[in-house]
Amino acid sequence: MLPSKRLLAVATLVTVAGTAQAADEVVVYSSRIDELIKPVFDAYTAKTGVPVKFITDKEAPLIARLKAEGANTPADMLITVDAGNLWQAEREGVLKPIKSAVIETNIPPQYRSSTGSWTGLSLRARTIFYSTERVEPSELSTYEALADANWEGRLCLRTSKKVYNQSLTATLIETHGAEKTEQILQGWVNNLATDVFADDIAVLQAIDAGQCDVGITNTYYYGRLHKAQPDLQVKPFWPNQNDRGVHVNLAGAGITKNAPHPEAALKLLEWMTGDEAQALFAGINQEYPANPKIQPSAEVQSWGTFKADAIPVEVAGKRQAEAIMLMDRAGWN
Repeated sequence: MLPSKRLLAVATLVTVAGTAQAADEVVVYSSRIDELIKPVFDAYTAKTGVPVKFITDKEAPLIARLKAEGANTPADMLITVDAGNLWQAEREGVLKPIKSAVIETNIPPQYRSSTGSWTGLSLRARTIFYSTERVEPSELSTYEALADANWEGRLCLRTSKKVYNQSLTATLIETHGAEKTEQILQGWVNNLATDVFADDIAVLQAIDAGQCDVGITNTYYYGRLHKAQPDLQVKPFWPNQNDRGVHVNLAGAGITKNAPHPEAALKLLEWMTGDEAQALFAGINQEYPANPKIQPSAEVQSWGTFKADAIPVEVAGKRQAEAIMLMDRAGWN
């Protein structure tokens, strides 16, 4: 998320706690910024007449709030980004396992919790981006190869503090084991052209400006920046196409453990995995639909197709602590 867009204010909800709620309304705690989620809720209300009220905040405060509120929470649903955060919410006991044939039909199993506690709603690839002025695509191959000596002084990365990089590292551990993953991370750190950046947009801008030649970011950040700067001299590259594929993560949702309206929340969640909502997710933020029957936007399709890593995304949460430890040992700040 872009920091300048971070909102703490309540959207369409002046206050939830202490107010009477309609029997069929749904209250959502969401870490997605307003303009990425409100159109989806508006479409659902227009279609069904069911009001959706939501609070926007960062994922950690929302999870803490759910824990503190306990059985008195007004929230029916939690929406957040990254499987690592969803797995953490599941571990903290704030989500309710559900069984839904609709969701199981619409969303592939690798993009859902194995316990039924959450499902992906939209996907993003965390892939390699390169300068079209200084790099030939033939020079690129895998994430691992960015640790090679020929990339010394040419790589840009976002801080290791961001969960997106922790999740990528977690899947490397799942694939290669801890020892080899630490070697890869150390190679990346050795090849840095400059200090790590606070966000993905800054990485892409650094590549465009010539501070570095390659970087790793989420695809939707590129979609936003490219829309604002059509002459951007940066393009995506899809690594690891001869082995496991591109690292894919998601934004997703689960029904809260103490949801006042679990049936209404389930209907909303099922709808969000269907055709209309999936097309909205794809178009609003240049993400990939989690439902494989729905096509990405024309902008996203123009980037080409790729083979995605089939590792279940919940690995990002299960190996998060180990990933953070290895990143720290490698000196990735």
